Amino acid sequence: MAESGRNDGSIAVSFPRYEQTFPTLTTQEIARMRRFGEIRAYKAGERLFETGKPGLGMFLVLSGHIAITQRDGFGRVTPVIEQGPGQFVAEVGQLSGRAALVDGHAEGDVETLLIPPEKLRALLVAEADLGERIMRALILRQVRLIQGGVGGPVLIGPSNSTAVARLQNFLTSNGFPHHLLDAERDSDAAEVIARYSPSPSDWPLVVTASGTVLRNPSENELARAIGMIGGPRGNKIYDVAIVGCGPAGLATAVYAASEGLTVAVLDARAFGGQAGASARIENYLGFPTGISGQALAGRAFTQAQKFGADIMIPMGVRSLDCSRQDGSFALALDCGDTLRAHAIVVASGARYRRPAIESLATFEGRGVWYWASPVEARLCADQEVMLVGGGNSAGQAAVFLSGHARKVLMIIRGGGLAASMSRYLIERIEATPNIELVFNAEVVALEGSAEASLERIRWKSRLSSEVMTEEIRNLFLFVGADLATSWLEGCGVTLDRGGFVVTGAQSELNLGGPVAQLETSVPGVFAVGDVRSGSVKRVGGAIGEGAQVVAALHSFLGDTAKPAL
Repeated sequence: MAESGRNDGSIAVSFPRYEQTFPTLTTQEIARMRRFGEIRAYKAGERLFETGKPGLGMFLVLSGHIAITQRDGFGRVTPVIEQGPGQFVAEVGQLSGRAALVDGHAEGDVETLLIPPEKLRALLVAEADLGERIMRALILRQVRLIQGGVGGPVLIGPSNSTAVARLQNFLTSNGFPHHLLDAERDSDAAEVIARYSPSPSDWPLVVTASGTVLRNPSENELARAIGMIGGPRGNKIYDVAIVGCGPAGLATAVYAASEGLTVAVLDARAFGGQAGASARIENYLGFPTGISGQALAGRAFTQAQKFGADIMIPMGVRSLDCSRQDGSFALALDCGDTLRAHAIVVASGARYRRPAIESLATFEGRGVWYWASPVEARLCADQEVMLVGGGNSAGQAAVFLSGHARKVLMIIRGGGLAASMSRYLIERIEATPNIELVFNAEVVALEGSAEASLERIRWKSRLSSEVMTEEIRNLFLFVGADLATSWLEGCGVTLDRGGFVVTGAQSELNLGGPVAQLETSVPGVFAVGDVRSGSVKRVGGAIGEGAQVVAALHSFLGDTAKPAL
């Protein structure tokens, strides 16, 4: 994204923090940047970067102007802004060579200083004051792209469709801009619908920047189509591969990459993990007014890229080979590739628990949700919703949804909240008039149309046999999570009775020897966060362990690098 030296006065409306979002650098600042790049000249009309294709890096304009435009899958081109001398063109994605979200071409002859991704990261670290201004600008531009729906795929379908919400949630969770068009109001969308004649199961249609049309794609299909997924880079062997991109994994990535280790981070869905779905985190140090899980994780995600971590999302891991035949561990990925690293950090946390409810799988993503974001809240406007759970995450979600739904019926399996929820949340729930608490109860079955979405919920008291039915179209499940450790089977990593990864001297395989506190029974494999046996199940604890494990990584990598005597 870029800005213009030719400001007509309307830009300040579109970009309220204009001076911070699009700073003009001084001659001295430009001189400091020259050692990080090379001069590139472009003729009038020549394209510097293109939507959907990896960018070359950051362009610092020395003379001329670069026009930034948005191009959607319908071939429509919309001016975004222009950038002139002393200003730089880049998005957050240029830190890691990701696909561009907008087009850029020369307005007249243009001379630039092109700074490739690896040199841009070096600049941000070496030139701290200047790097801070550039980083702030990149973040503000990304926020504006997301808020303004500039760049990214076009989703066509009813705004109250649960299938639309599923893909919107996926894109939003990964900080990826997108549009949503209603066929009744947009002629281009109506033409696409007439051409493809979608059935209800085809919603939403997704139009990529290249013009490709997808019918209700899976999250992985959508990610591949828009260039989100980045796999292993050739035969590169990383110092450390981190499986899981929640708070623990992100903290490990930031600290390890900032200390010079080559880092790969993999996650099957989105950055932030379960914490990313929290509407508000109020008990994390340094945020007295609270911060959303998505905002906290988004900052860490950008920070990890700043220091050079390769983040691969969505990218699932099938298995871990600990034989180290060539001196490195091997991760078998869902895409069929293999990623190699000298050390592994298990930060895979947990997957949302799926309780034994009749027809649950039928309505997942179509009325059954495991998180509560603004996307789902929109579906619940002025409706009655049901929420199951009695922990802090459930409490935060209930309070958040109460601001959108007519009523939140909160089903708690136990007889109270004091043992599982923080006192401040209990008091807030008790003070919210449209939250109704039902104790000693459970959901038993879901009903609805197989082609559409959830329509009714059957639930009962655990103190009687009576079953009640509620006409409710949205059910939120916050009933804990099951550990995501199946990919560790067969590699020798010890788990405790609950399936948590055992670390330190606890492991019987370590025979009481000197073992790093966060190291597993397999030397070189470490575990942090919720997946680790004995960990404190809090965001702060996970982040602390992510920072702590880096010292152990340095020690292990240093030992393995020493020649045998």
